[in-house]
Amino acid sequence: MINDLNWRYATKKFDYSKKVSKQDLEDLLEVLRLSPSSFGLQPWKFIVVKNEALRQEIRKNSWDQPQVTDASDLIVLCSLKTMDRDVVKKFINTIAETWKVSPESLAGYEQKMLGSIKAKSPEEISNWMKRQVYIALGMLLSACAQKKIDACPMEGFIPKKVDEILGLEAQGLESVVMCPIGYRASDDSYAVLKKVRLDKSKVLIER
Repeated sequence: MINDLNWRYATKKFDYSKKVSKQDLEDLLEVLRLSPSSFGLQPWKFIVVKNEALRQEIRKNSWDQPQVTDASDLIVLCSLKTMDRDVVKKFINTIAETWKVSPESLAGYEQKMLGSIKAKSPEEISNWMKRQVYIALGMLLSACAQKKIDACPMEGFIPKKVDEILGLEAQGLESVVMCPIGYRASDDSYAVLKKVRLDKSKVLIER
């Protein structure tokens, strides 16, 4: 695992001719689906942008970064715009169906979730949901490294524009972070640079 993490880097130049296999992509999407989240609420959706015209439009709103169009696949990680009683109720029903129990038996857990949500402002809820999306991103990056698939987490885009391009508002979603995946180009100069990380003594603290 450590070797895999040393191997990975935020790939700046992808080889357009090399594509991630269907099975590998399905595996990575399953990693996203299985990612942990607060209360297990999964306040997200993950969009694989296949349409080349859409990717070109997204690139125009991502400061013309070539990863958006040149990588094998572009994944846009989104959060829900709102978290309310209906979302919680649907989740409770999913738990009940999965565990073969009654929704009523989960009333205590349901109230715990609702209480936590009620205690937060709309802005706090939005930020909380976006933090969950970053947990999923971390899982994706680790899985890519293990498969020797390159990836580049990107915040360098205009979220409102990307939301418009993908029609996210109508779906109750907003874009949080993008992650092109694929294979590094042989002439990506960043690929040969030594990874720059602070020494353990500067980031690990014992108490």
